[in-house]
Amino acid sequence: MRNYLIKSPWWLRAIYPNLTWEIPAMDKVVYLTFDDGPTPEITNWVIEQLAKHQALGTFFLIGKNVADNPSVYQQLKDAGHSIGNHTSNHLNGWKHTTKDYLENVKACQDLLADTKLFRPPYGRIKKSQAKALKQDYNIIMWDILSGDFDTSIDGERCYQNVVKHIQPGSIIVFHDSVKAWPRLQIALPKTLEYLKEKGFRMEAL
Repeated sequence: MRNYLIKSPWWLRAIYPNLTWEIPAMDKVVYLTFDDGPTPEITNWVIEQLAKHQALGTFFLIGKNVADNPSVYQQLKDAGHSIGNHTSNHLNGWKHTTKDYLENVKACQDLLADTKLFRPPYGRIKKSQAKALKQDYNIIMWDILSGDFDTSIDGERCYQNVVKHIQPGSIIVFHDSVKAWPRLQIALPKTLEYLKEKGFRMEAL
């Protein structure tokens, strides 16, 4: 499946310089993010894993999943994690007009607390869409993809993808989804252990 880059390259950041790829940091702090939830049982498990390590995360939620799983959404908020908008139906911005894309983002926003964080599904967003959304949101991309959505690799590889590239201020992407679950359940606990052992704080955006 490998048609993605683990480490976001300089040239991609240069194309979209106004988006957030990492958080400048002098000390040991990283930002774990989770896309595509809330998903019953899987998101609950992630909340438990983070709590074991006094870690906070940022969850970019799909509006449809919020509507279908309000109790899981509430648990995320109660646990103190940050919430972000991930569109209502996981839209690929390259395949939709700016008007339709913005309407889908708004439909998701109507279900969320007052978040100012947005992540485009697949990382695919037109410049016109980004320009419009920047008026109301901080558009969060990433420094490192774990690759947990990739069914051709295993959880150990996802873990290695993260720890090989980690640095202070890294924004790291995992997925609390059914598709990613076989790899997430291996990679996330190992990543949390590694970060704690190395003295990193895990904070929410």
